[in-house]
Amino acid sequence: MFFFKYSRTSFALARRYVHTASSSRLPAKRLFWGAGAALAASTSFALILQRNTIRLDADIAPSIEPAAEEQEYIIDPASGIKLPKTIKIASKTPLPTLTCLGVGIRTVSILRIQVYSVGFYADLNNPDLKLEPTMTPDEKIREIVNTCACQVRIVPTRNTSYTHLRDAFIRAIGARLIESRKNGTLTEEQAVEVAAPIRKLKTLFPNTPLVKHSPLDVLLLPPVPGKPRVLAFRDLGVIENDWVATELMLHYFEGDGLSPPLKKMVVESVKSLQT
Repeated sequence: MFFFKYSRTSFALARRYVHTASSSRLPAKRLFWGAGAALAASTSFALILQRNTIRLDADIAPSIEPAAEEQEYIIDPASGIKLPKTIKIASKTPLPTLTCLGVGIRTVSILRIQVYSVGFYADLNNPDLKLEPTMTPDEKIREIVNTCACQVRIVPTRNTSYTHLRDAFIRAIGARLIESRKNGTLTEEQAVEVAAPIRKLKTLFPNTPLVKHSPLDVLLLPPVPGKPRVLAFRDLGVIENDWVATELMLHYFEGDGLSPPLKKMVVESVKSLQT
C-alpha cells in the first residue's frame, strides 16, 4: 500500500481488485490499489474491487450453457488475453458496475509488434449520461468519458516496463496539449494550470518491470461538483485535473484509435446506445 501526502491534508485511498472465475483452472487474483487523493477537505475514498459480475439476459439450458470463463470474460482475438466483461467497484462513496465496451490489441512499428491488449469500461447507468440518437459514435464516446466513471485495463503481451508506459502517456498528453492550444479549446491560462499535473504524471511510474500479463488499471472517477476530476493509476497514484484526466482517457479513441480494433468495437457498442 502506498500513501501520498498533500500540502493541505493527508488522505489514504486503498483499492483492492479481486478477479474471480468459476472454473478451478482460473485462480483468483488480488491486485491492491494504494493511492492518496484530496478529493475534498472532509472526504476520503476507500475503493475495493469486489468481483467481476455477469448477468445473463435469458435462461440457457444446462446442456448448452457456455463455459464459465466464456460468460465472465471477453477474449482479445489477437492476443488470446481474457478481460472481464464487467468490473464491480465498491467504496464508501458507492461506485457503479463498469461494463466492457470493447477490447483490442495495441501494436507498434511497421512490423505490427504486439505490445498490450486493452479494454475500455464505463458506467452506462449514470443518470447524467445523455446519449441522443443523432449523436455520432465519437460524440457518444466523449459524452461517456465526460460524464461517467471509466476505466482502461492494459495487459502487456510481453515483459515491458512502467517507464515505457509513462513515456507513452506523456507523449500522448503532450500531443493533445499542442493540438488543443492550436484549435483554441485550451486557453493559455489553462495550459499553465495543466503543467503541474503533467509533471506529477511523470513521477508516478517506477523504474521497474511490468511483467507480461500483469494488468495495469487506469480508473477515471466520475465528476464531483466543485472538485477536479481524478484519474487513478493502480498501485501508483492519482492525477487531479479535469483536462489531463479526461484527455488521457479520450486519447485512446482519437482518429482510428490507439488500438484500431478497440476503437472499432467500442464504436459498434455505442452506436445503438440511447439514454
